[in-house]
Amino acid sequence: MSPGDGNDDDLYGGTGQTRTRLPDGGQGDVYGGAARRPARSSSRSLITVVGVVVLLVAAIAFANRGDSSSDSDAKKPDTSPTAPTGTKPVASGFAHDKQGAQSAAANYAVALGSAEMFDRNRRHAIVDSVYAPDVAADRQASLDKVYAQEAFLSSIGLNDDGSAPSGSKFVSRIIPVGTKTLKFGSDSATVDIWYSSLFGLAGTDTKNPVSESWFTNTYELRWIGGDWKVTDFQQKDGPVPVGRDQRASTADDMAKAVEQYGGFTYAR
Repeated sequence: MSPGDGNDDDLYGGTGQTRTRLPDGGQGDVYGGAARRPARSSSRSLITVVGVVVLLVAAIAFANRGDSSSDSDAKKPDTSPTAPTGTKPVASGFAHDKQGAQSAAANYAVALGSAEMFDRNRRHAIVDSVYAPDVAADRQASLDKVYAQEAFLSSIGLNDDGSAPSGSKFVSRIIPVGTKTLKFGSDSATVDIWYSSLFGLAGTDTKNPVSESWFTNTYELRWIGGDWKVTDFQQKDGPVPVGRDQRASTADDMAKAVEQYGGFTYAR
C-alpha cells in the first residue's frame, strides 16, 4: 500500500516541519514565578540533545512489563494483543495487521524514549526486544557510545554515571498522540507516530528544567518470529500546537507528579 491511501486504519496522521519549544537558559526555579511558557529557542545544540534522547524511543514498556502470572490469571478476561485491558501491559505479541503495527510503533516509542534507557542493563534488554536481530547489535553499540559520553550526559544535566544530581528528578517520557500507517505488506510496515516528549530535570537549581517538545517518528517494521520488530526509523520536528498561557508548575510539584503518576506502558 502506498503513502496516502485513505482507510480507517490510517489515523491521526500529521506532516509538516515546525519548530519545537525549548526551555530558556535561565537559572533558578523556572517552574515558579512568572505565568509564562518557556520561550522558543533556535539553539540547534539543544534540539540535537533532545533528538538523540528521543532517538532511543522504545523502553518503559519492556522494562516494566515483568511477569505478572499468578493464580488470579485464570480470572482475567481474554484480551487480544492490541486490547488496552487486562492487568499485564501489552508490550509484545502485536497483531499481524495494520493496527498491530501501529500499536508496536507506539509502544516502542514509549520505551525507547524513557529514562530506563540511561541504565545500561535496561537499555540492552530494551534494544534486544525492540529491534530486529540483524539490527540490534549495531544499534546497541551505537547507543552505548552515546550514553558513555560524559559531555552528552553533562549537557543534559546528569552525572557521569547517568544518574540525576542530588535534589533533582530526571524526567524522560514520550506521550503518543496518534499513529498513521504509511505502507503495509504481509511482512513489513511503515508507521508514523506523532508524540509529545517531556524531558529534563525537576529541581530547584537545574539549568535543564522539564520542557515539552513535539516530534513525529517514522518506523520501518518487519514481521519476525511472530511479532513486529524495528529495522530503522527517522525523526522530524512537529507538528507543534499553539501553547496556552498556563502557569508552569514548581520544581517540587513536577518531581512529585513524575513519582506519583506512572508512565503508560501501553499505547493504542
